Amino acid sequence: MGAKRVALGKGLGALLPEVEQEEGRTIVSCGIEEVFPNRGQPRRYFDEEKLQELADSIKKKGILEPLIVRRREEGYEIIVGERRWRAAQKAGLKEVPVIVKEAEGVEALEMSLIENLQRENLNPLEEAEGYQRLVEEFGLSQEEVAARVGKDRTTVANTLRLLRLLPEIRQYLLQGQLSAGHARAILSLDSEERQKELCGLILQRGLSVREAEAFAKQWTKRRRRETPSDRDREAFKVQLQALQEALMRRLGTKVQISTKGNRGKVEIEYYSSEDLERIVETILGGKPE
Repeated sequence: MGAKRVALGKGLGALLPEVEQEEGRTIVSCGIEEVFPNRGQPRRYFDEEKLQELADSIKKKGILEPLIVRRREEGYEIIVGERRWRAAQKAGLKEVPVIVKEAEGVEALEMSLIENLQRENLNPLEEAEGYQRLVEEFGLSQEEVAARVGKDRTTVANTLRLLRLLPEIRQYLLQGQLSAGHARAILSLDSEERQKELCGLILQRGLSVREAEAFAKQWTKRRRRETPSDRDREAFKVQLQALQEALMRRLGTKVQISTKGNRGKVEIEYYSSEDLERIVETILGGKPE
């Protein structure tokens, strides 16, 4: 590796307070092409505008905080500082300052999570995915996750709930178009259709979290007031509508199904004797005998 030592940087404690700063720790300068991102990094979305702002700052002042990396056969894998590395590339830097640390598995993920959380770099969905990895890949309980990242267990549990969102709604949360409060209001609805509808209203009307919660409560109360028979009637109407449309497609003419109590009628329109003959043949599967 083309790495070389540089003077010890300051402020690492502000970057990652939970990691003790050893006396005389050396910062290494290495080629930017030797550094690569961690595929398990919890952060997935980078705001291009803010990234450019950081790149402009780096051009003027350099990188004030070194990246934390670990050695790999192909170079140095980033544990902490991918955003700075990306901005350094935009700024045209050839070298970046790094601290090489021996860290594996849960420790590396924990460090990356803590750094991003303390800098408030993760959006709620990325935070939830990071917690989920600590639970699933490393067998930590929610209480243990909370203790490691400095949050209470309820906060961790509520954040993990965001992973129940429908995939299309998750994307809006990931891109910052929805807040965690909006997402929780959406999740309070049982119906996926209602969840999509509320999401659409939030995006179209720019609803606040409080307004979204009010919509969710109103819809939930309305559903609770419905009796099973109300829901059955509504389901029957949907089925009749689907059947009516299927008949129109099959017969190639207007069809009307109407009901009254347990009885009803099916009206099929025709516009000439030839049209009537065609419809009859379609129903019977051939000419009548």
